[in-house]
Amino acid sequence: MKIGLDAMGGDYAPDAVVKGAFDALGQLPSGDRIVIIGDNGRIREVLASIDADPSLFDIVPTSQVIEMSDHPAKAFSQKRDSSIAVGFGMLKSGLIDGFASAGNTGAMMVGASYTVNVIPGVYRPALAALIPNVNGKSSIILDVGINPDSKPDVLLQYGMLGTVYAKHVLGITEPTVGLLNIGKEEAKGSAAVKAAHELLNESNDILFRGNIEGHHLFTDEMTDVIVCDGFVGNVVLKMAEKFYVVARSKGIKDSFFDRLNFEVVGGTPVLGINENVVVGHGISNRMAIMNMLLQTRDVVHADLAGKIREAFGA
Repeated sequence: MKIGLDAMGGDYAPDAVVKGAFDALGQLPSGDRIVIIGDNGRIREVLASIDADPSLFDIVPTSQVIEMSDHPAKAFSQKRDSSIAVGFGMLKSGLIDGFASAGNTGAMMVGASYTVNVIPGVYRPALAALIPNVNGKSSIILDVGINPDSKPDVLLQYGMLGTVYAKHVLGITEPTVGLLNIGKEEAKGSAAVKAAHELLNESNDILFRGNIEGHHLFTDEMTDVIVCDGFVGNVVLKMAEKFYVVARSKGIKDSFFDRLNFEVVGGTPVLGINENVVVGHGISNRMAIMNMLLQTRDVVHADLAGKIREAFGA
């Protein structure tokens, strides 16, 4: 397995990225390789600073960087020798099995949608995040930011995408699906959410349990898959991340809150595209990069993109 890593993506790149890659080596099987893509000189400088042998990695040099402030589509098309563009080119060509970056999320989505392409039959790809409950289990919530205003048929597909992830990455045999709403009743919610409820309820591809509310999150009442549009999902994700920050500021040390730490989560996989891609937080540090790589390994090992293609008959 070869995992591509954008060395130039994120606020602390390439220092935190390269060091996180070095840390991940100890948790990967010996046959796996991390392919670091970016400024060759700066990558080797960081490796030298921690006395790491460059031969432990495959280094692919690039001459351009897509900055966090760049316009995603314009930068992706104009900076063809950037670490993100080269990474997606390698992914499409089969030179790497998965690609991870904490860089410009918009540019990552451009590459995901127009280089490796959306799986036929999938209307919109989604970003998926893990939400822990108080008893040690995790659920997947999607979308958490790509599509802030999702139509009912897109929300139905989120239930399908999340079900595939829960089965093959989380190992849940029969994942339950819930629609995040303002009430349990079918008549509650916006027009789009009510229409989505009807579609989800009629689907034979998922195990739909109806609406769930905000107070069900983080508890055993939470379904395995939580469906919502990207606006709601992003609010939930950012709120969960802040819970960890507040808990630490109050001197609270607890394993539940630790699982809300984005550094532990690492990144969010993009579901519904032809290859395995994981997007990390822009402020990812060394630990977050390591866990982003490990999560990429998990989705590649599960052949997540392939399983989604099968589910959609592609």
